[in-house]
Amino acid sequence: MIDTDGYRQNVGIILANSAGNVLWAKRVGQDAWQFPQGGIKAHETPKQALWRELHEELGLTIKQVKILGATEGWLRYRLPSHLIRYHQRPLCIGQKQIWYLLCLYGKESKIRFDESESPEFDQWRWVNYWYPLNEVVYFKYKVYETALKELQPLLQRQTPLAPKIHYHIQ
Repeated sequence: MIDTDGYRQNVGIILANSAGNVLWAKRVGQDAWQFPQGGIKAHETPKQALWRELHEELGLTIKQVKILGATEGWLRYRLPSHLIRYHQRPLCIGQKQIWYLLCLYGKESKIRFDESESPEFDQWRWVNYWYPLNEVVYFKYKVYETALKELQPLLQRQTPLAPKIHYHIQ
């Protein structure tokens, strides 16, 4: 769904393990890594889209994860002009996202990319919680930074044995 301002509604997924690391996924056929994310369909709530996207993109179900929290509101980013498809209607100029922080309670061997006819990812790895800020494409940076900052306290409460994570802007 694209809203009246031209933003596609979307959910973002930050999946953490018990050590406080997060899943970082590589897009098929590209050297581009990101958190899983996906569009919200017209009949879906953000949480329904979360469960669908989690299964389609990572092969996981509601029984294998726990929601630790979500961003309080929509986080937006604009696409660079060269990525906007000006010929399509409605025109999409960017995305607005609700970000969810999940903790994996199932086995990591259950993470699979073959639940969709067109998988979006072909590799994944666990990375330090703040690592994505050094790697994400520039136009998503502020959204990633805001989501990670907002959700980080929830992860520290959930994983008390994990090393404390501190963030410093450089």
